[in-house]
Amino acid sequence: MYDPLVMPLRAKGYDIHVLEPPCYPAGYKANSVTQPSMYDDAAYVNEFVRKLADGGKEVILLAHSYGGCPATEGIKDVTKKEREHQGRTGGVVRLAYLTAAVPRVGESCGQALAREESAPIEVDANGWVTQSDPAATASLCFNNLTLEDGISYVAKFGKHHGACFGDVLTHAGYKDVPVSWLFAEEDLIVVPRVQQTAIDVIEGSWVGTERDGMKVDVTKVACDHFPLVLDEKREQVSVWIEGLVEKGGRE
Repeated sequence: MYDPLVMPLRAKGYDIHVLEPPCYPAGYKANSVTQPSMYDDAAYVNEFVRKLADGGKEVILLAHSYGGCPATEGIKDVTKKEREHQGRTGGVVRLAYLTAAVPRVGESCGQALAREESAPIEVDANGWVTQSDPAATASLCFNNLTLEDGISYVAKFGKHHGACFGDVLTHAGYKDVPVSWLFAEEDLIVVPRVQQTAIDVIEGSWVGTERDGMKVDVTKVACDHFPLVLDEKREQVSVWIEGLVEKGGRE
């Protein structure tokens, strides 16, 4: 589902990887009994980033939706700052959140999103979640599209393991790096209030540190939760990503 965004950027020469963590595997099998956690996703992110960093790469980690939680959890010891203290090169130089769920430490993704409207889901015996009402999901995730088009995109959703939404954040990965945020003003999943709360939490974590007084680099776009379908919205996201690369680790 990210190909319409990623492929043109790769064609321009950008080195972009789309991760497939354990809680949302592309190769999910209907009879799977595996029950991964958010921490498994975070470990997957950490290992992937570490390999890039060990190759001397400076990494911008971009998280969308639920991905905000394992991305934040998963960069422990792999930021450029931490690796420099270890006498190593490479590492994460910037965290970027595309309308993502970023809980407080001690809070889960589910808690961060609590009390917001949600579509009905079905959970199988092993905890894997599917969308039981595609129209309801489409009206929330793809509210910039017609309902028919939205339903067609919901049909592309894979399965997600539900337990990961209850795992609490233990590491504030955003404390040591510059942070950018694409603020989706029309998002009905990670609504503006939840996005702003996360931004406030991030900036609050910098008080009393060497980042005291810094601000999250916020770009506001009039878009829904998945602004990669409509050409105009996707182009705005693409320009934002190119800007992230240009900034790198600079404030």
